[in-house]
Amino acid sequence: MGHQLAMRRVFVAFALVLGLVATAALAASREARLAWQIVSGLIVTPGIAQGATFTEPTPDAAALIAAAEGQVGVTRIYDGSYVALDFPGGDIAPSRGVCTDVIIRALREGLSIDLQLAVNRDMSRNFPAYPANWGLSRPDRNIDHRRVPNLARLLERLGAARPISTDPADFQPGDIVATMLPGNLPHILIVTHRASADGQRPLIVHNIGAGTRVEDRLFEYPITGHFRLTPEVLSQLRDLGGI
Repeated sequence: MGHQLAMRRVFVAFALVLGLVATAALAASREARLAWQIVSGLIVTPGIAQGATFTEPTPDAAALIAAAEGQVGVTRIYDGSYVALDFPGGDIAPSRGVCTDVIIRALREGLSIDLQLAVNRDMSRNFPAYPANWGLSRPDRNIDHRRVPNLARLLERLGAARPISTDPADFQPGDIVATMLPGNLPHILIVTHRASADGQRPLIVHNIGAGTRVEDRLFEYPITGHFRLTPEVLSQLRDLGGI
């Protein structure tokens, strides 16, 4: 009888320990659990299912896409508020952002290029070459790089522009695409190497209002700019904003 009672107490204690461990695991932040899953190889990026490959990415494109997809589940809130930022390397809270922040963070984390610095340097030298949409008389390093027309103009100036097309075969992993949403709202996204469910299109990674997501929406809105980060373009970007 005494032996059975001792065993029962051991079993209860063991169950309590397991319960505490489980409770701690559930209490851990979502980001921490996702990070552990990525490192352990259970998933490649948060919330992104494995699927067919549309086109194999180059190493630079793979690094850019991985850094963009790494924002899925982290950047959950669309927030375009004007914020005074550090310079260079300024950013708002990772949980917040707009479409341009996906590009900015991906280039910083994936390819060590700071678009805040790159845009500010090029605008400071060539201010009249940039859109005058906001009535400014000089660059504003807090916001210039977070505006789609400015990013598109920088990429045009660096020779990254490609012909506008709606043929999926014309798009490569790591391409940056600008589109126009209803109400003349500019949007920007990154083309991934992942294939749509029907295998006909590459998926994109972007933040269109509900946080960073990977979706089949490349041709949903009119394309206004198609840019490719060739080695030559990346070299110029590093000259302007390498970190």
